[in-house]
Amino acid sequence: MGRAFITVTDELHDYVVAHGTPPGDLERDLVAETLRATGGASRMQIEPEYAALLTMLTRLVNARNAVEVGTFTGMSSLAIGRGLADGGRLVCFDISAEYTAIAQRYWQRAGLADRIELRLGPAVEGLAALPAEPHLDLAFIDADKEGYAAYWDALVPRMRPGGMLIVDNVLWSGHVLDDKPKDTSTAALIAFNAKAAADDRVDVVMLPFSDGVTLARKR
Repeated sequence: MGRAFITVTDELHDYVVAHGTPPGDLERDLVAETLRATGGASRMQIEPEYAALLTMLTRLVNARNAVEVGTFTGMSSLAIGRGLADGGRLVCFDISAEYTAIAQRYWQRAGLADRIELRLGPAVEGLAALPAEPHLDLAFIDADKEGYAAYWDALVPRMRPGGMLIVDNVLWSGHVLDDKPKDTSTAALIAFNAKAAADDRVDVVMLPFSDGVTLARKR
């Protein structure tokens, strides 16, 4: 099969953003504040086109019950919150009161505070406390890489048929090709990617988008 890959320069990325649904003033303010407040950690914030994709996917599955593991300063939760169906609700799991305080202010500004609930603490424990039956329409995982397998194990049984899981950073700047991983995050992602691909409860596609995104649809 033929392959066509392209190097995304800064100029080409600007073109991509300009030719999709553009970020609004709220998102631009959040990008600027995240950079000021977190410095180098701001790289954890998803890109504008990624946020637009999350909103679109949320709408495509008509999500009413959604979960996010890893909220940071709130860009992804804003995107999912905007895409929820009427009466929809997003539950966010994170361990940082400092970073999520920023997210909460932007949820208020966006008029989404009544749709988004923050639960601080270890996500594995929080996910285990959710109803066990399949009820989730959408789940987004973007947290500590060592925890991905456990989050997946908790979420897949709780997804309703046709529900979608979205997993970030699955290419890890290409380090998933390392024969001898030099850190635990890389090793965890390599193991997780194999686990997800072999899971017969879902249909899986991995996209070379951003830092790698896995989409999984519950059968």
